[in-house]
This record gives sequence, C-alpha cells and structure tokens, in this order.
Amino acid sequence: MDSAYELFRTGTALLEQHDFHAAAVPLARAKALEPGKASVREAFGRALFGAQRYAEAVSEFEAVVDTHPTDDYALFCLGRSLQQLGRHAEARAPLALAATLRPERTDYRVYRERARRRAESG
Repeated sequence: MDSAYELFRTGTALLEQHDFHAAAVPLARAKALEPGKASVREAFGRALFGAQRYAEAVSEFEAVVDTHPTDDYALFCLGRSLQQLGRHAEARAPLALAATLRPERTDYRVYRERARRRAESG
C-alpha cells in the first residue's frame, strides 16, 4: 500500500502534467489516509477543478479555508469553483479576501471584479 506522501507526490506530478482526472485518483486516496492535511485537500481540489468537478472542488477548498482562513490560493480556488457553478454572489467574498491578502496578484483582482459584475447583473 502506498503512503499518503507517495500518493500525494504521484497526484501532484499528474497535476503538473495537466492530467486532472488521473491526478484525482491518488489524491483521493491520499485524502482518505490524511483527511486533515491541507496540502492534500488543496491538491485534490485542484484536480477536481481541472476535471470540471466544481461542486466537489468547492468542498475541498472550503475544508482548507476552514482550517487556514488566510490561505489566499485556497480562497481564490474556492471563489473560482463557485464561479464555475454560476454562484457569482457567493464567489465574491472569497475572491475579495484573496485579492486583499495578495494585492499584487492581478488574476485575483480580475476574477474578483468578474464575480462582482456577474453578481450585480445576474
């Protein structure tokens, strides 16, 4: 049986290759072994997002944000996942917080503004 670390390394290597569906398999197994590890849950969320499994990605990023509320990347990914589900009003808060935490990140600001516009027009 592979260790959680080995599964995590395999999954993140697949993520780097943009093989999101394949990456989700070892990362799900790593999460089962280490459900409290934020790094595993974030990587699993990234794989789910890449595989267009946005509702599941929301759950993973929410779990990371619950334990690490100032993790700007997890907040950004949570907001993006919500946007992909058409939940623009809900996406505004995590995207705004991510942009506040890392004001130098242009991509955070761009998606924050998109969520604001879509929420106001929707």
